[in-house]
Amino acid sequence: MTEILAFNRWTTKDIIVTDMGLKNYITLEPRVVPKTGARYAGNRFHKSRTFIVERLINKLMNPGHKSKKHFKTSGHCTGKGQTAYKLVEDALEIVEKKTNENPVAVFVKAVENAAPREEIITIEYGGARYPKAVECAPQRRIDIALRLLSQGTYHKSFNSAKNASGILAQGIIDAYNASSNSLAISKKHEMERQADSSR
Repeated sequence: MTEILAFNRWTTKDIIVTDMGLKNYITLEPRVVPKTGARYAGNRFHKSRTFIVERLINKLMNPGHKSKKHFKTSGHCTGKGQTAYKLVEDALEIVEKKTNENPVAVFVKAVENAAPREEIITIEYGGARYPKAVECAPQRRIDIALRLLSQGTYHKSFNSAKNASGILAQGIIDAYNASSNSLAISKKHEMERQADSSR
């Protein structure tokens, strides 16, 4: 039986998710063209059964807001699926050249490293508001990691001569190495530090 490869180039057969909390939420079933066309958009929790690379492509098309504004994202973010698809494919190529490893495996490890374990919520008690540390749900952990990777890419490539695909590749490599040069890793540490101080 012929093995299906991601982008018809990279295998996902030997990739192992080491974070047990995320194991059931990172899907590694490969697609030659990772694009389901939002046919499962109305199904609750179905995004966890969508190929993880496709979730990155979807997040690049709609990276979410930063301080209630679509901050430095509108240049690349035009809702064009093909643009986001090409951006991710080029980024994975660059990751492969720089690391000499399977870029999908590098990306999966980067998501694991960038996923925060704790965050803070605000509770109101007696008219006053207090921060409270809570554990982050597994699906939300992945959502946050993907959002921070895409926002970091758009933030650094805004008004810059650097290519977005090169910046995304560098962001994935930095997150893979757990380097604080990655916006996703630095934000994760900040969230966990705030949660630790509000216990």
